[in-house]
Amino acid sequence: MRLNKLVMSVAALAVVSSGLYAGKSSMDVEKAFERECQGCHGPNLEGGVGSDLRPAVTKNKNSQVLADIIINGAPGTAMPPFPSYSKEDADKMVDYIQHFKGKAMKQLTLETVTAGWKTLNDRAAFFKKYPQAADVKKNTDICFVTERDAERVAFLDGTNGKILSKHPAGFAVHVTVTNKRQPRYAYSISRSGLVTMFDLNTPGQQKIAEVQVGTDSRGLAVSPDGKFLMAGNYVPGGAILLDAMTLEPLKVYPTSSVIKPNGDIGSSRVAGIFDTPYGPYIAFALKDGGRVYIIDYSKPGYPIVGDIPNIGDILHDGFLNEGKEIGRYLFIASQGSDVVGVVDFKTKSLVTKIYTGPGSKPHPGQGSSWYSNKLDSQLGATVNMNVGQVTIWDDNFDVIRQIPVSGGGLFIGTSEHTPFLWADNVLGGPDVWNEIHLIHKEHLEVDRIIKVGTTQGTVTNPVTKKVLYKWKVPTVKDKNGKVIVPRILHAEPANHGYWTMISEWNAGRIGIYEAKTGKFVKYITGLTTPTFTYSIEHRQTIPGA
Repeated sequence: MRLNKLVMSVAALAVVSSGLYAGKSSMDVEKAFERECQGCHGPNLEGGVGSDLRPAVTKNKNSQVLADIIINGAPGTAMPPFPSYSKEDADKMVDYIQHFKGKAMKQLTLETVTAGWKTLNDRAAFFKKYPQAADVKKNTDICFVTERDAERVAFLDGTNGKILSKHPAGFAVHVTVTNKRQPRYAYSISRSGLVTMFDLNTPGQQKIAEVQVGTDSRGLAVSPDGKFLMAGNYVPGGAILLDAMTLEPLKVYPTSSVIKPNGDIGSSRVAGIFDTPYGPYIAFALKDGGRVYIIDYSKPGYPIVGDIPNIGDILHDGFLNEGKEIGRYLFIASQGSDVVGVVDFKTKSLVTKIYTGPGSKPHPGQGSSWYSNKLDSQLGATVNMNVGQVTIWDDNFDVIRQIPVSGGGLFIGTSEHTPFLWADNVLGGPDVWNEIHLIHKEHLEVDRIIKVGTTQGTVTNPVTKKVLYKWKVPTVKDKNGKVIVPRILHAEPANHGYWTMISEWNAGRIGIYEAKTGKFVKYITGLTTPTFTYSIEHRQTIPGA
């Protein structure tokens, strides 16, 4: 359900029932649910980030109200409107949900994944022909941009904002990563299960290979030695280990039968994938299994050497600690239990759970880890999807601040070049989803607020209300001529730390800001729903990113 189709409020659905006939809709409702909804609500409607939609829950609810929620969204939640759906489409989707019969889950096999592997260009020939980057001064100057609704990735020069190339890369490209050992190689994974490998040194950043790992996928990580790539599937559930130089499938780790936190045995989706410099490990989170597996890629057969259970319900994304013993701890969000689990790669155990607050649904995205001189402590932070707050903890894993922001968020980022944490409010309403809160990393208070209006942008001191900077914003209209309030998210450092890049998802552009001040610099335009921006240079030193 587009970028923002993330959560359907149980409270919004708590209504009484009547039947509904699907009418004249020609929509392939099963395919639409698979592409748009199952990532949050589960392939068998069992829920996850989104609500449980199984007939036992929804059959007695008012069908007209459910259809209205699909079309208009649920205020106060992350369930967005679907204005492209006709009333007949929405009716048909509700009918599908309320009469869902269940479906058999496919088993992840090495043979199936291998059948979807293709070599597209000669990597060795490119390696010899292009020892240096052809389109930029250094390949680490390049940034990935996922153009979600265009089903492609774009590459741009992170030092000047010039778009270098665009490539089809599957439905709703979700994650991009780089090979830290050989940064000329970068990878993407789409929600439709397509993994693509690119050579950034070639003119136009050519594709090297691709592999279809599943039909619904999310996570991706490269081992620090540059030899292995791991992908994670929602459907069929499991993780896939690939050769990072060729994308040849090496091993699959099916998760079709795991013990869930409630004691049931069933299939689990695989959410986040995390590499670490702390050891020869890649970890993957079992979203429905409430556990993390750790594999050792240095051993024959790439065995699972760690199984950390009881982290919580509905595991999602996460990040690793920086500073002392970099990469030792994985902070993994449990959105069903409102905690961030702390997994220790050294002991292969769960150290503790960081409680983020009732109904918060933590979503750290790339997360933030930084050293506070004032507190003499390595700190970590996450935004929360359902509550407008940033949760900060210290190196004892104790929560030391809950900082109010305007709305629920998806991403919080920082770097050594900025004094701020940059937290989005993209899951708030249209009156706040155009804000980024800049939290001072020492004072741990909101220091300034970036707000992108329809005609003007401002950077404001939230205490004095003084406008520090302002700029003219080009007005954008939708296909019906209605003015769009920019929905902004995901702050990413670029240009050797001088810039922070912020995606304006519905406005088709990226805003560039000074990292030290938040002052607006310029726009990169000509993009379609830019979502995730990924600086190769910045990610070189970030563990697990």
